[in-house]
Amino acid sequence: MADDRLHAVAASYYGSKSILPVSGSQAAIEILPRLKAPGRVGILSPAYAEYAYQWQRQGHRVEELTAAELEARLPYLDVVVVIRPNNPTTELLSEQRLLRWLAVLQQHQGWLVVDEAFLDATPESSLLSMIRDTPMEGLIVLRSVGKFFGLAGIRLGFVWAQQSLLQAIAQLQPLWALGDDEWQSQMRQLLSIETQRLAALLQQQSFSCVSTPLFCTLGSNAALSVDAAEIFQQLAKRGVLVRYFAQDQTLRLGLPANESAWQRLEASLAGLHRSLKGG
Repeated sequence: MADDRLHAVAASYYGSKSILPVSGSQAAIEILPRLKAPGRVGILSPAYAEYAYQWQRQGHRVEELTAAELEARLPYLDVVVVIRPNNPTTELLSEQRLLRWLAVLQQHQGWLVVDEAFLDATPESSLLSMIRDTPMEGLIVLRSVGKFFGLAGIRLGFVWAQQSLLQAIAQLQPLWALGDDEWQSQMRQLLSIETQRLAALLQQQSFSCVSTPLFCTLGSNAALSVDAAEIFQQLAKRGVLVRYFAQDQTLRLGLPANESAWQRLEASLAGLHRSLKGG
């Protein structure tokens, strides 16, 4: 991967050759906690829930903190995770402040992980525009292709870091999907299991559906005397977006991306069911 055209184009775009293509930022989010001995991780909060989940999953002790709290805790933290600009607060910590934090973390071999997935619209604000081709000890920058370029399903991202760390990430990164027969088989099994889980979850809340191994489709609910349009509106109010087909009066639900999304969907469906029954 490092010698193909993708790397060359990305190096030109980001202004640095010290990058590694990964199958979406999510891949790096899952791999990085495996490369650090269990320790104390501070995450600028609120933040993408997968960060806390993946670090905790590997035995790290996670603290979700404000910027001021992070700064005070730097000498005691092994890893600091910052999303800039933050989602949803839009907070953008300055490069100078982050480099000061990095200097403190470097004193005890700490890491500063900076997720710049939302920064392509203002590239001059990126740490990469300041540092360029000089990897810094303990600094890891994540970039995502999908958001800025409108390619949400492309699953392509890049990690900027020292070469030794990039090599470690590369060794743990699974093969890209088209050439990975084992992954394809596992994914088909997982999709079957998760589609059954989605159908069971819908049926538990009195919503009948038909399913295929990527989504479920449901229509108006006679038992609750409610049509598909109202279900669509009620779910949207609860932060669950589904596809509404007015002509057929049906709804299509995709598979939740992770466990926290499953929990959110389950809570939303339960709340919807109670409200429709007048509870």
